Amino acid sequence: MDWVQVLWLSILQGLTEFLPVSSSGHLALMPSMLDWPDQGLAFDTAVHVGTLIAVLGYFHEDFRLLVREWVGSIRTRTATLHSNMAWCILVATAVIGLAGLLVENVVSTLARDPVSIALATIGFGLLLGAADLWGRRVRGFEEIRIRDMLVIGLVQMLALIPGTSRSGVTLTAGMAMGLTREAAARFSFLMAAPVILIAGGWEGFRLASEPGPVDWPMLFAAVGLSASVAFLCIRYFLRYLQRFSLMPFVWYRLILGVIILAVFM
Repeated sequence: MDWVQVLWLSILQGLTEFLPVSSSGHLALMPSMLDWPDQGLAFDTAVHVGTLIAVLGYFHEDFRLLVREWVGSIRTRTATLHSNMAWCILVATAVIGLAGLLVENVVSTLARDPVSIALATIGFGLLLGAADLWGRRVRGFEEIRIRDMLVIGLVQMLALIPGTSRSGVTLTAGMAMGLTREAAARFSFLMAAPVILIAGGWEGFRLASEPGPVDWPMLFAAVGLSASVAFLCIRYFLRYLQRFSLMPFVWYRLILGVIILAVFM
């Protein structure tokens, strides 16, 4: 990898991890479209660390409250919105982690198939558009129910399909169940932290079992740049959702999917 590739892919990861456009699909396709070498496990681990830093930093008060209420629910056996949310996030994360291990080989195969990525990009983009246009979107963040949390959390398993977008499927599920765009996005981002931690941890484990030379300056640059871009992305995307629809992202997915099909078929 050279510095141009590191900069582009770090920015791309920071943007697409939280926008409903599929980070894995972009990271898999850009190197092949630009004839770049595979970025490797070390880089993938670094940008996951960066996006994890971003979401933990932006929502640090929310995570502090989630942990405090979760511990309190164990001690006092009482339930609050945030303790229920913490339990549901833990359950959903455990399920998606197990599912990821079970279908890892299938996912790896699909990740190398541009046509599969294109079809997922288009298909789940259409579902996102349907939820944005026809979802009721009347309930805010404080009105999220346990059923909403579990359904949205478990829907994350679909994001194992390259090209799907974890942010996209959780936003789709949230709006379909009546949450506002901003409420669905906020809960989606809170759920992202443990999922990113698992993904980055697994990549780090695989990296440790395949020792080799590591370009530390490039990795630190990837962490810092992806974290900075992701932090800004979260901030301005939440503001955007207060006023505008998700249809520009739907159209982007449709156009991107068609371009991928045209290039690789």
